[in-house]
Amino acid sequence: MKALQKNFDERQGSDVDVSNSSDWRGRFPYNEIISLLDVNRPFNLAESTSQDLTVGELLDLPGLENIRDLKLGYGKSAGAVALREAIADACKVPVEQIITTQGTALGLFLLAFEVCRPGDEAVLVTPCFPPSRDSLLGAGVSVSEVNLSFENGYRLDLDQLDAKLSPKTKLVSIASPQNPSGVQTSRAEIEKLLVLMEKKSPEALLFIDETYREATYGDNAALESFAGFASRIVTGASVSKALGAPGLRTGWLTVADPGLRSRLLIAKMNTVISGSVLDETLAAVLLRNKEGVLGPRRRLLAGALEELSAWCESEKKRIEWVRPDAGALCCVRLRSDAFDYDAVSRFWNLLPDHDLQLASGTWFGENSRVFRLGFGYLPPARLGPALAALSSAMDAATV
Repeated sequence: MKALQKNFDERQGSDVDVSNSSDWRGRFPYNEIISLLDVNRPFNLAESTSQDLTVGELLDLPGLENIRDLKLGYGKSAGAVALREAIADACKVPVEQIITTQGTALGLFLLAFEVCRPGDEAVLVTPCFPPSRDSLLGAGVSVSEVNLSFENGYRLDLDQLDAKLSPKTKLVSIASPQNPSGVQTSRAEIEKLLVLMEKKSPEALLFIDETYREATYGDNAALESFAGFASRIVTGASVSKALGAPGLRTGWLTVADPGLRSRLLIAKMNTVISGSVLDETLAAVLLRNKEGVLGPRRRLLAGALEELSAWCESEKKRIEWVRPDAGALCCVRLRSDAFDYDAVSRFWNLLPDHDLQLASGTWFGENSRVFRLGFGYLPPARLGPALAALSSAMDAATV
């Protein structure tokens, strides 16, 4: 953390300690997940994406033969037409319902900023990707959390949701598959949630983050997008996770209501103006060729998941896990009968000594016994050694 803090302060030209929330004066809360942008240890089990796509792999895809002729002017307000058409095909909605954004988190921020006014509330299902919470707070929204449990496999708790909904609720935010757990929400559960919202929060929209939807395993097909499932549903996704291109910073929203789309375009204009024409051109070609890219990645994820499953079985006296439905990520928990409070603290302090990186559950709204383990980021030959190093760190923490 000290090294991260030094780097952050040098970039900012400030001696403010951002790890101390009382000194952090921004509208967005500080979250340690920012360390993933600056630290990358040899055994990085913290990342939730599959392996990074290279520029060379992308340029080898058909459709980029004339990329050198691309003019670097401003992009379209709603996004490049070719990109929006590719997204519309994937989501099975009309192209006019697509708005591109610089990642899914920006889409949620703009949505919250436009939909919610002072006194309004958003209901957020947690644990969640930190920007999913912090973008709401940054937009000035009052957030009411529904905390899903490890014991229940992070399945959607409709009773808790029902208790949180009110006429003040203007936005409900969930992810499927979830980050950090990789657990999916079924269409039947979404149908029941929509009924609850109609009764208790008739003006609320339902935002569903589908960023990991296509990161399935082996020959398993991705669930159909919830885009177009109901007019009050807004979905968000990106090329970051399943396709391994977070550096393109290209995501999107699907928005059925034309009035809301117009307001979001104005909000986009006043924050980022438009997307990068280069990023959006590359993302469009990537989506048009996605099956050829996803196939090998899904096979790698399937093999990695089975290797992880075997490791979890071998370590079942010390850890528990929730097997994911999709995505290159899952939640693992240090057993309370194997790790007391001090051992948990030692475990986290020892990770750098073992060249290990994990994503703490505290980042997502869980406790420090839980961590997100990313099993798709490392090359296959390094996953086994990384898991062995994790076992060694647990050994050292419980001596």
